[in-house]
Amino acid sequence: NASLLGILQHPDGTVLKQLQPPPRGPREQEFYNKVYDSDCCDSILLELREYLPKYFGVWSPPTAPNDTYLKLEDVTRKFNKPCIMDVKIGQKSYDPYASAEKIQQQVSKYPLMEEIGFLVLGMRVYHISSDSYETQNQHYGRSLTKETVKDGISKFFHNGYCLRKDAIAASIQKIEKILEWFEGQKQLNFYASSLLFVYEGSCQATTVRLSDVTLAEKRGVPKGLLSGGDILEYNNNIHVINSTENGKIEASVSKGLSKFYALHKKAYSKRHHSQLSLKVENLEKDNVWKSSTCITQEHLNGNVIPQLEKVFCHMPAEIKESANVEVRMIDFAHVFPSNTKDEGYIYGLKNLITVLQNILDN
Repeated sequence: NASLLGILQHPDGTVLKQLQPPPRGPREQEFYNKVYDSDCCDSILLELREYLPKYFGVWSPPTAPNDTYLKLEDVTRKFNKPCIMDVKIGQKSYDPYASAEKIQQQVSKYPLMEEIGFLVLGMRVYHISSDSYETQNQHYGRSLTKETVKDGISKFFHNGYCLRKDAIAASIQKIEKILEWFEGQKQLNFYASSLLFVYEGSCQATTVRLSDVTLAEKRGVPKGLLSGGDILEYNNNIHVINSTENGKIEASVSKGLSKFYALHKKAYSKRHHSQLSLKVENLEKDNVWKSSTCITQEHLNGNVIPQLEKVFCHMPAEIKESANVEVRMIDFAHVFPSNTKDEGYIYGLKNLITVLQNILDN
């Protein structure tokens, strides 16, 4: 994601964004300083902080004291397989002080900006099947028209098996909060500023905990009862048995799954160790499980990963944890004081919500 955003990741959990040449860089620095001023008591700016990366001042490398970097929260840090999209918002990507040639240059880059109100600058989507990322650069976004923008954005929420409707719904909610903020303020106008979207691409974030089947493999537990009374056996397929009375699902797990666990091993060694079992939590109601388009009482042969993926993707809403999604405003080199609502930004947000809602509904 660093390349997508043009920033450096620092081991301390921040990112370093090099200050642009004047006037843009100093303007962005001034914006962050104003919003994050410790004496700030303006409720509008205090609320705005919720929608920005946290700001930790500026930093310069000892070897090059004249190079200034903004030190910002790494919004992607808490994710295992972050899927990232950067969307420029507004009807104009040039500010009120832009020269005629700057205006011409910006308009020619994406003539549809006025009409669509946003532009996809880049995306990086994790595909579970190949355990790899698919990346799109700014040429992808600029190729999108009114007719294709819906499909163009839905690509970001598709992991190769299914459309992550949970992540879309969560994104809409977050954009609506930002829209509310814009509807309530008349002191700042934003040009060429972006929204950064991040959601969890790995299935690790679902309520299905595969964590310690890996441990079972390492310890060489051949088969038999493990903690929680779940039966773990190795054979050539996966067989999901009816949910038992206590709401757990017993599964016999195959060698065919080891590929799948390999995707998780790294993540889990770093994180928590839960039960030694493949288990779906919170399945109090049998019918909840059956009502989803799921794999009760049947053998799954062939490629296990897509089958498991179907389970995750179609898990009923009442089981699924709310999607792990971040939507933050970034890029403030063209933020100006104002005494009117930012109608261009508001237009872009509303249109983006409409497009996302259309993806959900169809």
